[in-house]
Amino acid sequence: MMSNALLASLHYLGAMVLMACLLAEHLLLKPELDAALARKLARIDAIYGLTAITQIATGIARMYSEKGTALYLQNPVFHLKITIFVLLGLLSIYPTLRFIAWSRAAKSAGLLIPAEYKRVIMLIRVQLLLLLALPILASLMARGVGL
Repeated sequence: MMSNALLASLHYLGAMVLMACLLAEHLLLKPELDAALARKLARIDAIYGLTAITQIATGIARMYSEKGTALYLQNPVFHLKITIFVLLGLLSIYPTLRFIAWSRAAKSAGLLIPAEYKRVIMLIRVQLLLLLALPILASLMARGVGL
């Protein structure tokens, strides 16, 4: 029982860290970046990626240890939740690549004016909206919706 509580806690905390990272990226991102800010965005994005991996690991562990895989795998709400999570991962690829490129470019140029700013900020906003759906879907699943 204690391990289930620990897994649940890590999973919930991970969701909060994901949201915090995306919010930080959104608030820090500017059309003109200096080298320090470009590096900070790249570090925050790395934390976002590591946390996403942690979410997958704790989610899989919870699926096997708590109610069993059958309950999850037959629930269409679970499939929607996983689809959104995969979509979040796909949407994060472009910003991640830009943050890495901007960080490298800022080392040599000092000041960076990314042409891709609007696309990156929009992708982060879409991710923020999608991320809000995950706890709603989790709450519905916990109450048996979809079964």
